[in-house]
Amino acid sequence: MKTQIAIAVGALVISFASAEAQDAKQRAEEGKKPSEILGEVERRPDFQRLIEMSWNDRGYYEIEYRTTDKAKVEINIDAKSGTPVDQE
Repeated sequence: MKTQIAIAVGALVISFASAEAQDAKQRAEEGKKPSEILGEVERRPDFQRLIEMSWNDRGYYEIEYRTTDKAKVEINIDAKSGTPVDQE
């Protein structure tokens, strides 16, 4: 029984990893790479450090960073164009 559960969990993990890899590939084919998006944010004059960068299924990256004056900025960047989008 334990072996069957372990196999089922392993298969589930592999399927999630495969789906995540496919999503990342599709994002890369459709627009800018995450490293390009992050590079543009890092070049902002007030950028200090990255807090978090994550993918939103609506087609944009959610980015949080700190500025040189310690303010927290939350911005959404469109994956295709690299431009900011309205927060939802």
